[in-house]
Amino acid sequence: MMSAGKQKGMDAIADERGVIRAAAMDQRGSLKRALAKEKNVATNAISDQDLAEFKTAVIQILSPYASGVLLDPDYGLPAAKARHEGVGLLLAYEKSGYDNTQPGRMPQLMPDWTVDRLKRAGADCIKLLIHYTPLEEPALNDQKKALVQQVGDACVECDVPFFLEFVGYDQGGKLSPLEYARQKPDIVTQSMREFSQDQYHVDILKVEIPVNLQFTAGTRWCEGHEAAYSRDEARELCLKAAAVARRPFIYLSAGVSSSQFHEALELAVEAGVHFAGVLCGRATWQEGIPVYAQKGRSALEDWLSTHGVPHIQALNEILAGACSWKDFDAEGGALSPDGT
Repeated sequence: MMSAGKQKGMDAIADERGVIRAAAMDQRGSLKRALAKEKNVATNAISDQDLAEFKTAVIQILSPYASGVLLDPDYGLPAAKARHEGVGLLLAYEKSGYDNTQPGRMPQLMPDWTVDRLKRAGADCIKLLIHYTPLEEPALNDQKKALVQQVGDACVECDVPFFLEFVGYDQGGKLSPLEYARQKPDIVTQSMREFSQDQYHVDILKVEIPVNLQFTAGTRWCEGHEAAYSRDEARELCLKAAAVARRPFIYLSAGVSSSQFHEALELAVEAGVHFAGVLCGRATWQEGIPVYAQKGRSALEDWLSTHGVPHIQALNEILAGACSWKDFDAEGGALSPDGT
């Protein structure tokens, strides 16, 4: 049974149906680089104030249409104060990017923060991102597993929900996009199986959709590409991944366009996958980056109102096919909306 504190945090981040409709705005290094590119300046010319202002505009305009928001404590705390009343707050615990001084894309925690400090800063839930593939060297993966367990233990101690995000990658760095698309379903499935285990104390798995629509026959994104799987096979791969989960899971957008993410979610709904919502970031607001870079905050706010809001509203319509995070049987996967 879930503790009172974790229950409170989950209720804060989900809507009245128990579906998690969260907007992600915890990008740091990637956002700084994107703004610098659009401004045609060096990355270090982008100030902390630029990042805070961009994040605040996004959260202020989009949060009324979300059940929760994900931010970082580096630049996102001013934005957290701008979120709509009643919208829950997740805070990221990992440093931006990963340690590139050693192999394996090793994650690093922010040294000035702890789970307790994040909770005291207002976090209803804690999020940790790791880059993970079961094909990596076992010794490197053992380090990642130990870190996840460490954060999970801290979340138990502080009585706050733990969201774990894992993003797969090509361990050897030599696969073509098509070859990796074929490998991706197994990477996602094995990762979901691993981090569903009790020792990690994960409350919500934040996962990639296990197929790539650019290599899924029968989708408009596959035009001109050799297919890795048919549409029917893609649906089965989504179901296969979902079947191994022993924790509720939500989907991440992985930086694709809003229309591509929406079609991928529709595929999952069509397949009958019992997922508990989304934590969607760049798919909703990334097209606003050049607007802000070239015209400033007011123009970004106008763009968010006329384009970002429709993106998130369309996403919310698709989430009518999602299930409550509460409707999940840890022994046998997700239950359907009618409890069967």
